[in-house]
Amino acid sequence: MAAAGAVTRQELLALVPLLQSGELQQLEQRAAQLAARDPACGGAWKALGVALELQHKDAVPALQRAVQLLREDAQAHASLGAALLRTGRTQDAIASLQRALELSPADPDLHSNLGNALRVSGRPGEALACYRAAVRLAPSRPELHGNVGQACWQLGLPEEAARSFRDALALRPEELDYLAGLAMALVAVGRPDEALQHAQRAIALAPRSPEALNTFGNVLLDLGRDAEAEAAFRAALDQRPQFAQALGNLAIALRLQGRAEQAIEVARRALQLDPGSTGTMVVLADALADRGDFGQAEQRLREALSIDPDSAQACAGLAHLRRMTSHDSAWLAQAMRIAAREDLAPRLQVLLRYAMGKYHDDLQQYNDAFEQYRRANELSRRHRARYDPQRWEQQVQRLVQTQDDRWLQRAMRHGIRSTRPVFVVGMPRSGTSLIEQILSSHREVHGAGELSFWNSAAGALERGGDAEAEADIACVAGEYLQQLDGLSKDAARVVDKMPDNFRHLGLMHAALPAARIVHVQRHPIDNCLSIYFQDFKATLAYATDLGDLAHYYRHYRRLMQHWRSVLGPGAMLEIPYESLVADPEPWIRRLLGFLDLTWDERCLEFQATRRNVVTASRWQVRQRISAASVGRWRRYEEHVKELLPLQEESVIE
Repeated sequence: MAAAGAVTRQELLALVPLLQSGELQQLEQRAAQLAARDPACGGAWKALGVALELQHKDAVPALQRAVQLLREDAQAHASLGAALLRTGRTQDAIASLQRALELSPADPDLHSNLGNALRVSGRPGEALACYRAAVRLAPSRPELHGNVGQACWQLGLPEEAARSFRDALALRPEELDYLAGLAMALVAVGRPDEALQHAQRAIALAPRSPEALNTFGNVLLDLGRDAEAEAAFRAALDQRPQFAQALGNLAIALRLQGRAEQAIEVARRALQLDPGSTGTMVVLADALADRGDFGQAEQRLREALSIDPDSAQACAGLAHLRRMTSHDSAWLAQAMRIAAREDLAPRLQVLLRYAMGKYHDDLQQYNDAFEQYRRANELSRRHRARYDPQRWEQQVQRLVQTQDDRWLQRAMRHGIRSTRPVFVVGMPRSGTSLIEQILSSHREVHGAGELSFWNSAAGALERGGDAEAEADIACVAGEYLQQLDGLSKDAARVVDKMPDNFRHLGLMHAALPAARIVHVQRHPIDNCLSIYFQDFKATLAYATDLGDLAHYYRHYRRLMQHWRSVLGPGAMLEIPYESLVADPEPWIRRLLGFLDLTWDERCLEFQATRRNVVTASRWQVRQRISAASVGRWRRYEEHVKELLPLQEESVIE
């Protein structure tokens, strides 16, 4: 017979309907009465703790008492772990959840909950192992596949993330989080069209969802469609004006369009809503650096590091604001410490390796520098779309065969003869930013940065077929000129310095026959090495392997030789980078003459020009012109044997 004050089994079972019906206040009141009457009843304490936790009250003391009395009760330990996690006691939560799993190893929820706690504590690798265990135990539950996808994404494993999000969507096809995760993962593995389809599907399912609109904007950002991304973020903010993450993303979109002042204002608004967001601090620092405020940018990055000393983005960003010196040894130690973290996502590891490579290069420690760059590129190559040399050869061959003299003469009849556009093209890191900075210093010139217009236009026209393409060329030209008007109403010349536009010179010349083209070439090994030393994320598939770089460069040269043969006389000026930096004034005079611009002394003092520069060259173009980077490849000659045959070919053909 039970003691007078002892709680009976029937009394505990009577609490279950209260929990099931959501009558939490009654459950709390009744469980508290039972626990007061029988302080040794673990079940009463557990019920009280669950009731408090579900009401977001302080449940920890009640659940701690429960596990003292019910040491072998997995549910009690799990409930305590959940309460500890909610109140920020992450390590204690992990210990409780681990004990729960020891008692009930076949419970998928316990594996999932432990994974959540590990992920919050900055241990995504261990979290992923827990999520995978949960999936093995309950493969028909979509949320468990979604957890695996999120952890893989955090760890920089986009292919695995995409597979898990697909598995989740197969079980729950209209879940916005899974569509968003799949879209971002597909962008990362080089499948942008498919990514866009999933992001658009999310918008179709929930056209007013701030989260769906924010994801759509992120996909558009990764596709280089910055203006459309801006519109998506603004639509998300229309639905939720205090959406700090969307504000931070809007700042990125504005910055990438060269609108640093607006980006700074928006980033500061985002920080007012979320003052501890180190990611937004990095965005703000980038925008400040774009306009040349490197000191303020450094302050912001150091502020981010004071909040999160393990912020790889902030740490890596410091290396790109100035030339590093031996006095920056503390920075190197911090970067090495962060990079050594086992749970650091590969994408962040890549950022730090490039930054450490720059540090060693600045200090003339060339073997150490190349080792860091090599590791950065190898790691980056594992998590991006592979370079397809055959596809690039076919693209060049198709352009050579289809956009010949006869095609160009037919297509030009539909063009618009505007002299406003100036196209600066060449390989990335060839000196296009330097040319734009020089030209933008002229009173009659506006520098528009890198516009993605022609890549999209070429793809659309190609899908339409040759006949339709020729008829649509006037429309394309008009759209482009309208875009330039939106950037500058008054400038006599507007410079578009998208380097990769060299692929579309036939179309561009057909659409705008009076536009001028400036082609910048640099010593091929210096050029390829500079690309190899730069983090281009997923945008250049060929950039992470020296053999791929050499292959791409050879066919770039072949295509440029074709354009020389078909473009009309006077359409293109070719500038050798080495000659420009060795003796700037004659080449600057020749460049201005080519554009029918009068001489402007400010073009010689281009480093003093206050303007936004979004590219990786934003620090270099604000320094006095120098030949220091000419012949840089010789410091790395023993490491770049795949590139050495390129030096046998002349720079200007």
